[in-house]
Amino acid sequence: MADSKLAEAILAGVGGKENVDMLTHCATRLRFTLKDASIVDGKKLDSTKGVMGVVPQGDTSYQIVIGGGVADVYEDVNALLGKKSSSIASNDDVKAKERDKIKGKNKFVDSFFEFLSDSFRPIIGVLLGASLIIAIINLLITFGVIKDASDTPSTLFLNAIAQAVFYFLPVMIAYNACKKLKVDPWVGAVCMLALFTPQFLALMSPEMYSNVFSATGPGKEAALGALNTFTDATLGKDGTTYVTQVFNLPMILFNYKGNVFVPLLMSGCLALLYKGLKKIIPPTVQLVFVPFLAMLIMVPFTAFVIGPIGVTAGSYLGIGLAWLNNNAPFIFAIAIPLLYPFLVPLGLHWPLNALMLVNIDTLGYDFIQGPMGCWNFACFGATFGVLYHALRERDVEMLGVSGGALAAGFLGGVSEPSLYGIHLRYKKIYKRMIPGCLAGGVTIAVLGFLFPSSAAPGVTTTAFAFTSLLTIPVFNQVWVYAISIAVAFIVAAGLVIALDYRTPQQKAKMRAFNAAGLLGLYGVEDIFQYTEEEQAKLANKEAEETFSINLNAPISGKGITLKESGDKVFAMKALGDGMAIVPDKQKAQILSPIDGKLTAIAVDLHAYTIMGDNGVGVLVHVGVDTVNLHGKGFKIITKQGSEVKAGQAIAEVDFPLLDKEGYKIPVFVTVVNTNNMQSVDILKAGEDVKAKDAIINVIG
Repeated sequence: MADSKLAEAILAGVGGKENVDMLTHCATRLRFTLKDASIVDGKKLDSTKGVMGVVPQGDTSYQIVIGGGVADVYEDVNALLGKKSSSIASNDDVKAKERDKIKGKNKFVDSFFEFLSDSFRPIIGVLLGASLIIAIINLLITFGVIKDASDTPSTLFLNAIAQAVFYFLPVMIAYNACKKLKVDPWVGAVCMLALFTPQFLALMSPEMYSNVFSATGPGKEAALGALNTFTDATLGKDGTTYVTQVFNLPMILFNYKGNVFVPLLMSGCLALLYKGLKKIIPPTVQLVFVPFLAMLIMVPFTAFVIGPIGVTAGSYLGIGLAWLNNNAPFIFAIAIPLLYPFLVPLGLHWPLNALMLVNIDTLGYDFIQGPMGCWNFACFGATFGVLYHALRERDVEMLGVSGGALAAGFLGGVSEPSLYGIHLRYKKIYKRMIPGCLAGGVTIAVLGFLFPSSAAPGVTTTAFAFTSLLTIPVFNQVWVYAISIAVAFIVAAGLVIALDYRTPQQKAKMRAFNAAGLLGLYGVEDIFQYTEEEQAKLANKEAEETFSINLNAPISGKGITLKESGDKVFAMKALGDGMAIVPDKQKAQILSPIDGKLTAIAVDLHAYTIMGDNGVGVLVHVGVDTVNLHGKGFKIITKQGSEVKAGQAIAEVDFPLLDKEGYKIPVFVTVVNTNNMQSVDILKAGEDVKAKDAIINVIG
């Protein structure tokens, strides 16, 4: 289970249980439908440990990005809702209510893509697992351990595990889609399973007809119908279409393994039928007659009508993309990786994922996943660049976020942790990542043109593979694919490493907080949480209740402004407004400027943070670049976490030693949460001060 404190923080951040109408989750996000989204504390949620980001959506919808552990967090939040309120509507009830409210084209499109997403989302795990098994089989083939997937009984059995997911994919999609539409999902599953039974598959076996009609004699041709063959030049695959007579009606027969369009269409039609039957059949007998009639009607309707329509629609969509890939491979190979960075955040990539499965089913291979891999690895490259900066700057929080996201990408081919945890939070990352997508797309286009595959243009695969390091061997032209994703990764990573992913001010703040050892107290997003517009509002707001408090000098000496201190970070007020004191060159104690709690002591002992009882956060920082002394010349008197009074000694500093080592020794006093205060007034800059003198006035 996830941390219950995280669930409590999330629930408090969205306005409490009373504000929640509905809660669901997707692969990485909690999805809230709220009574009033305006009361959500987005900044607090965004800075909560365990939350990768927040995504407001309209007046009532709010998404909170968690990452791979979203299911556990969902269970914890849902448990809190269930324990505290029995009046919370179920997911299906509220979603049905929301669908009833839908008016207009855009909301219909949004609901359609949500339907697609929720139909695929629950099976992402098994799809990923199957793709990794296929990758293992392909590795064994690549290194000559086995000849093919049916080389031995053992490999044949291993292949059966992987192929089970794709073979019965229509059944799983039907189950999820019906559940989404508030229809008994087992009815939908059975309607598709009927088309996978040996009896249905036998309808496509000529031997079955010869056995039956050898005894009956005349009428064989009328009963069998027509047996046609065709060759589709665009698809590049021979196919046989079987037509037989069922109830004296012609039925076109297909093998539905791996198909996605048929179960989606079937589920929509079943939802209309199912709900209609429930209206006309008495509740006392619905348990028997609703499933009975639904199956009796939908299975034939699917086989006679929906099946041929779905297979044909999917085939022609595949034909269209195949035509583009065949006739304009350059455009196709470049367009796909450039589109995905914008499709994935909106959830619009699901139709393309569905088409990949259609391509594998109809063509025997897919040509979308190769170029798509360039986007994924450009995404992972940008994350690697962030990890590089985090390692250099000892940024523990970003190290965890980027390291986890990179592991999910390399091993699972999952981009959401990178996307929501980092990329969408720092605007400059996309500017570094898109050139990587372009470079990878151009590389795969050029190499595919210069060294064309005998099978099909570009890089193809016969498996639905999450584009990770482990699935590289499943692609044909594997060296073309490997070079292309490497180029995408290197370009994106190189740009982030060389140009950074933050603004200069963000970078300065990050380094300063790392140097002061404060990231554990405030968190990355707390440092950057206020925009210039929000700062102006905070500066001008009239609080109903205010306080005024003085900060006292932690040491005696000469008061100077931050600009005079010689430290650019403090001069730009990256760590808040305040002043500095140049002490006498003798050993002296550092005193607390305020009553409060000593919440942080820097690892190298040169900086201290006190959180005042009234919420004023004060940083006392000794010297310029004294972090490089690694604690030499510093002695801690009061333990971290202790309650302190104004004037109480925190540490002792050997200023003669610091001076001898060549370090500037001003002692900085700043209000780290200046943006939360109404005003911070400097009282003693340019004057001699004594320890415990009032040097800064704060009004909050």
